[in-house]
Amino acid sequence: QLHLTMSEKNELTMRLEVVQKELQEKESEVKREISEYKDRLLQAEKEHQDALTEAKQKNEVEIQACQEKVNSLQHFISSQKLEIEYLKSSKEELNNSLKDSKQALGELLKIKVR
Repeated sequence: QLHLTMSEKNELTMRLEVVQKELQEKESEVKREISEYKDRLLQAEKEHQDALTEAKQKNEVEIQACQEKVNSLQHFISSQKLEIEYLKSSKEELNNSLKDSKQALGELLKIKVR
């Protein structure tokens, strides 16, 4: 009986050692996979951050270009408003001059008719 029990104990001990070894191997494999996933995650985060930075820089350049265009258009509009005011003023002066010329012509025609 004792011999049988000792034999069972030895067999169980060997099985336990095999199971422990398998568990250690599995633990090592899981740790390796976790490390790989962490590396991939870090790489993906870096790529994502790089893409965000690039997109932000591109947007800033586009915003700057649009702002310059807006400023240019505002300047153009201002100059066109000034030109319109000048042309209105010139038109009014020409209309007044034409009116004066018509009056003078009318008076000259009256004098000539007499």
